[in-house]
Amino acid sequence: MIRIKIAELLAKNKLTQKQLSALTGIRAATISKMRYEENKRISIQQINNLCKVLQCQVGDILEYVEDEEA
Repeated sequence: MIRIKIAELLAKNKLTQKQLSALTGIRAATISKMRYEENKRISIQQINNLCKVLQCQVGDILEYVEDEEA
């Protein structure tokens, strides 16, 4: 599964979800869904905006984690 590491990036950059929303143009509700890993989709434009604002690489935002066998 792909994990979106917004919570860690918010803490590292000392930003609130609302601040990140204002800086990236991504709706606050979408940032919240990303933070709590409830979001099923993320667009290339959103990734681009996050990388630009957070001054990071795609790998800093997204992480592949193997699914656990049930």
